[in-house]
Amino acid sequence: MSPILSKKAKVALAVGTIILLESEKKKKRVWVKEWLQKREQFTHLRLLKCIQSCEPLDVINYLRMDYDAFQELLMLVKPLIEKKNTLFREAVSVEERLLATLRFLATGRSYEDLKFSCIISPQLLGRIIPETCRAIYNCLRKKYLCFPSKEEEWLKVAEGFNNMWQF
Repeated sequence: MSPILSKKAKVALAVGTIILLESEKKKKRVWVKEWLQKREQFTHLRLLKCIQSCEPLDVINYLRMDYDAFQELLMLVKPLIEKKNTLFREAVSVEERLLATLRFLATGRSYEDLKFSCIISPQLLGRIIPETCRAIYNCLRKKYLCFPSKEEEWLKVAEGFNNMWQF
């Protein structure tokens, strides 16, 4: 074996080692951003509880409904939107799902913007909000979204409209 081949082999080994070490230095992608893992600490659910105990009227402004109506709606949609915890992660609670949806509907903020107050990723908000809206619709449609089927019912609706707007 000539000394030149031996030098080439050493250089190749050194280059291979350097390449291997450099590839290990690459920053690994995280599955969940660290601040999103602290949902319990930063979530708007904590804020709501604080507002409820200190300033009950602000709860109405925050939720666009009183707290009792929120609790009633929560009980209606809970079976439809509740998820189970897994070994990998804790599920977003029913309260957080409903709050995120109500804040989205009340403010019109984007998922990207909403993620900071909800501490939920925009990708997950993109699944939670439509699912919760469907649940709200399915729970409330028979009571609040039914159309009159008889002429008398339409006349009653028209009368209510006329009284409200003073026609």
